[in-house]
Amino acid sequence: MTPSPAIDKRQHVVETAYSLFKRAGFHATGIDRIIAEADVAKMTMYRHFPSKDELIVEVLDYRARRFERQLDQLAQEVATPERKIAKIFDWHERWFSSADFHGCLFAHALAEFGDPTHPVFQAVARQKNGLKRRMQAILEAVMPSKRAEGAAAALLMLIEGATLMAQMGEADAIDSARKAADAVIASARTAQ
Repeated sequence: MTPSPAIDKRQHVVETAYSLFKRAGFHATGIDRIIAEADVAKMTMYRHFPSKDELIVEVLDYRARRFERQLDQLAQEVATPERKIAKIFDWHERWFSSADFHGCLFAHALAEFGDPTHPVFQAVARQKNGLKRRMQAILEAVMPSKRAEGAAAALLMLIEGATLMAQMGEADAIDSARKAADAVIASARTAQ
């Protein structure tokens, strides 16, 4: 079954907005620019996205779903929890060295939308908490839930810090984060 033209148009707007937002930011990218770049009518834009905030949330959710699918595929390649966590760091390492790396879209959104009640803030929180829950679930195979939760929070902080450092041009940011992650996991596994 092929998607309907309306779904294709909607997805095209999301992908166009994603490309613009990651390069120029959310507030700096106007709706008129998205309409022009996507080559859609203003009516089409507002039929699919009555507000810019709704478009931003959809772009963030689109990016989160892509990331989740990629991590799902990587998780199938390895068996041990440590290797599953290492694959998450491997993904980040590839991303940091790609031409598509402009820093974390979610961190940029958080910087522009700091109100915890705002839908964009909530979309960022969903993605970050989702990654933390993923790592926690992986670690629960080798340690108690409470320790896995603490270790996952620490791993998320390492990933976020490495992402910022990579954006600043620090070439070995992920290597340092990976070493610290190994220590966090080892410590959580042996804690009494």
